[in-house]
Amino acid sequence: MHEEQLILLRFPAHANRLKLVRSAVREATLMCGGDADTTRDVVLAVDEACQNVIRHAYEGNGGGEVELEILRGGNGIVFRLRDFAPPVDAGVLQPRLPDEAALGGRGLHFIHTIMDRVERAAPHEGPGNLLLMSKRLDGNETHESQHQP
Repeated sequence: MHEEQLILLRFPAHANRLKLVRSAVREATLMCGGDADTTRDVVLAVDEACQNVIRHAYEGNGGGEVELEILRGGNGIVFRLRDFAPPVDAGVLQPRLPDEAALGGRGLHFIHTIMDRVERAAPHEGPGNLLLMSKRLDGNETHESQHQP
């Protein structure tokens, strides 16, 4: 599948930068053919993933950088979210159902429910974590999640 890069954002791991990220995700998703509801959901999923990086990979200390690459791929949109923090233990990355009493983990549930494909991968070079997410925008939705340690 050929992918066309739409935008590459590199930003400090601060929550106050997420408004800009949400705007870029919204515009890119609309540009790729997302309807209003799908676009809203995709923005939520990418925002949750970015918040997880800030809170968990960087432990909310405001240090570090995050990189978000947005690509048009085939009949949808692809997001590559990378941080440069120490690798996160895959055991703590388990989605929880919204009705579970425990706090936390619900963002992962939203990400896996909204996106058609969610995959953790090792960055090609250097330290960090890489999350690949994609959403089909042609109306044919399939959900795949691949959890890799």
